[in-house]
Amino acid sequence: MAENRVRVVIAEDSVLLREGLTRLLTDLGHDIVAGVGDAEALISTVHGLAAQDALPDVVVADVRMPPTHTDEGVRAAVRLRKEYPGVGVLVLSQYVEEQYATELLAGSTRGVGYLLKDRVAEVREFVDAVVRVAQGGTALDPEVVAQLLGRSRKQDVLAGLTPREREVLGLMAEGRTNSAVAKQLVVSDGAVEKHVSNIFLKLGLSPSDGDHRRVLAVLTYLNS
Repeated sequence: MAENRVRVVIAEDSVLLREGLTRLLTDLGHDIVAGVGDAEALISTVHGLAAQDALPDVVVADVRMPPTHTDEGVRAAVRLRKEYPGVGVLVLSQYVEEQYATELLAGSTRGVGYLLKDRVAEVREFVDAVVRVAQGGTALDPEVVAQLLGRSRKQDVLAGLTPREREVLGLMAEGRTNSAVAKQLVVSDGAVEKHVSNIFLKLGLSPSDGDHRRVLAVLTYLNS
C-alpha cells in the first residue's frame, strides 16, 4: 500500500459522502490533504497547494456542486486539468451525463476518470480507480463507456471491428490493462493481445505511435 499511497483532494457538497470517502481512503493508507464542499473552494484549495509546491496526486470531485448544482464540479475539474496536467481528476456523478463526460475526456484521457456514485460502494474497484487516475491512468465507469460508445456503433471508422474487438476496446476505455480485460472476458492474455493488435491495425494506428496507440484507439472510439 505504501508504494501506491496517493494524496487526494475531495470535493463533495454532501458532508456524509465526503466524510465517507475520506474515511474509506484514509483507512486504506491514502492521504486526504483537503475536503471541500463547492467548486470555488476546490479551485482555491488546489491553487493554494500549488503555491506550497504540494499539489495532490488526484482530485475526486462531484459533477454537480453549489451554488446551482448543475455543472460547477465538472467545470472546475476541466479547469484544473488544464492548469495542472500532472494532477489526476476523477469525477463522480449520480448518473451518466454525456456532455460532461465528453468535455472531461477532450484532449487526453491521461489521469482522468468518470464514475457513477454507485461505484463507490464497490470499495476495492473505487480505490483502485482513484490510484490508477492518480498515477496517470484512466478509469471510466462501464455505464459511461456504454453510453458514449453507443452512438458510435454505426460509424464507418469502426465498421471493421468484430464484436469481440469492440468489447475489448470498450474494456480498454474503462482503463483496464490487457490482463484485466483477459480476466473479465475469461480468455488468455495472448488472445487479448491479438485482439488489441487487430484493433490498432484496423484503426490505422502504426507501431510508430508507441504506447500512445492505446489512448488514440480509445479516443477514436469515443470521438467517432
